[in-house]
Amino acid sequence: TDLRPLDILSEVIPTSGLARGMRVFQVQGVRGFQLATSQPRALGFPASRLFIHCDHFPEEFSIIVTLSVLSVPTKRNEYVFTLMAEESPSVLVGLRYAPDKLHFLFWNQERAGGWQTRVTFPNVSLSDNQWHTLVLAVSGQSFSLTVDCSIPKDVVVETPFPASLSVKRASFYLGNRRRRKGVFTGLLRQLVLLPGADATPRICTTMNFKVVTLSVPTVLQDLPIKPASNEVLKYPYETDTKVTLGSHPPCTKHEKAQFWFNASRRGLYLCNGSAWISMLEVKQRLDYVEEYQNLVTNSETMGVEVFAIPKVGLFAATANRYTTPGSAIYKWIDGKFVAYQNIPTYQAQSWKYFTIGKKIFLAVANFEQNDRGQEFSVIYKWSRRKEKFITYQRITTHSARDWEAFVIEGEAFLAVVNHREGNNHNINSVIYRWNPRTGLFEINQTIPTSGAYDWEFFTIGPYSFLAVANTFNGTSTKIYSHIYIWLSGSFQLFQSILTSGAADWEVFHIGDRVFLAVANSHSYDSGMPAPSNFYAINSSIYELNITAQMFVKFQDLLTYSALDWEFFSVGDDSFLVVANSFDGFTFDVNSIIYRWQGYEGFVAVHHLPTVGCRDWEAFHTTEGSYLLYSSAKEPLSKVLKLKTV
Repeated sequence: TDLRPLDILSEVIPTSGLARGMRVFQVQGVRGFQLATSQPRALGFPASRLFIHCDHFPEEFSIIVTLSVLSVPTKRNEYVFTLMAEESPSVLVGLRYAPDKLHFLFWNQERAGGWQTRVTFPNVSLSDNQWHTLVLAVSGQSFSLTVDCSIPKDVVVETPFPASLSVKRASFYLGNRRRRKGVFTGLLRQLVLLPGADATPRICTTMNFKVVTLSVPTVLQDLPIKPASNEVLKYPYETDTKVTLGSHPPCTKHEKAQFWFNASRRGLYLCNGSAWISMLEVKQRLDYVEEYQNLVTNSETMGVEVFAIPKVGLFAATANRYTTPGSAIYKWIDGKFVAYQNIPTYQAQSWKYFTIGKKIFLAVANFEQNDRGQEFSVIYKWSRRKEKFITYQRITTHSARDWEAFVIEGEAFLAVVNHREGNNHNINSVIYRWNPRTGLFEINQTIPTSGAYDWEFFTIGPYSFLAVANTFNGTSTKIYSHIYIWLSGSFQLFQSILTSGAADWEVFHIGDRVFLAVANSHSYDSGMPAPSNFYAINSSIYELNITAQMFVKFQDLLTYSALDWEFFSVGDDSFLVVANSFDGFTFDVNSIIYRWQGYEGFVAVHHLPTVGCRDWEAFHTTEGSYLLYSSAKEPLSKVLKLKTV
């Protein structure tokens, strides 16, 4: 049992590559050799290469074969391997497959008068183009065959396997008996001789019994679908090509190396065993936007968060104005958002989804006190057993507007925007750090803010930043919003930018360029004459200037009490959509989609009718790309579908 496996298949392969007459094919994500019939002797080697210290075949042994058999014509035999003496046409040892039968052949001159003995295993059906692993155990007169680790088939014959079978001047032949007739036409992945006892317990230890491995040539071992760079694969292989049409199919080890043609996206994808990799895809372009779903909400919606829980589904959480029935979570079912769970909230402003390890959280920013006069925002945790969000931690806040979750140097943080305390808008907003020992968020740092609306975290190279949108200091909306940088364990001021009632920051990348867009909501200063329109003002896009190490203004866009920016891409095109909420006269205001046009900057391309638009979320499903907007003036949000060409 301590003897090493003798890999017959590997001995045929020269170190420089494949032997003549051998091709590598991949079927069902597993690779094997296909053997040519033209030169059978090229697929042989002297037995002395395996039996280095002894020129006799083992008396007890197991043969392990992994193969895929094509349909074999009736009355035809195909040889998996043979051991033959150079001066004789007789087969000393061999394995032969016939329709629904497997024959083990051996030569015993002493007991059989020099005739070949054949041990037959009936009812062995392998001709299904599937992979199968066979273990043939031989000991004296007992022969046992195990197929795919199922119940063994035992045969006892009168003639035992010889105790001393000489292999002098003998050679192994792969898939033939030194003739073109009877060449194996299927695929071979593994062919191992294991001296000693029955190898079945050693082989049958995994769940994938059909391709269990004792020793497989390097050529056939799994390699990445794509090379690390542009080099050619050292061992090229062919595969049985199967192209699936229709909606998004599963991609598992069973579909590995199969193709999927996505007709809607005109793309060809290759399964690598876990995910579909784009091989050829026509880049989509946004054509127009159509109304897809009217989402009736519990009340006016101040914010919306779209998120996906792995192996559960896609969800949207709406932050609703009224306490009863609170805010809602919707689940994407059959291409629509459907009500899933209600959660008590108190004039909720926004939701934030985040994970810490395997834990899944959803935090709500409450703007008002509860029925007991307590003011706090709540972190909810996903219960896998209940498949609901349940209360996890309450945190005292002051007219909270927004949560931001982020990770720095492996540590999890959660920042809350406190808008005001009573009539005082100049208060601290708080950054919390996750304590893995207590499993709770604890205060890490406070930052002075003025009527703040939004946090935005982003990274540039090794540096982490946190931008706050300051809205109102008690007398004016024309105040500085700040960008902080993480240094020496805390956030420190990096840059201040003058804003007008800033309600949102949105960071995005286009190529190597980094941009930061601010949504300015209104212009008011108690010490200055009133403007003709408080709400028709510019919102601005800033670009990071690496040389100056600061954000500089790139473009101004006229907006109408803008409350949110959302960046998204379609194909190679980049877009920004703004939430215009009020023009000074009506809440029925068009929100605008802008397309990136290089030197021109962002150019308006689509005008979307909205009512008191408060928040935008872009999301994707297998059916397409969508935008979801929330209305702060009516209990109706809308899902819009991006139609592409």
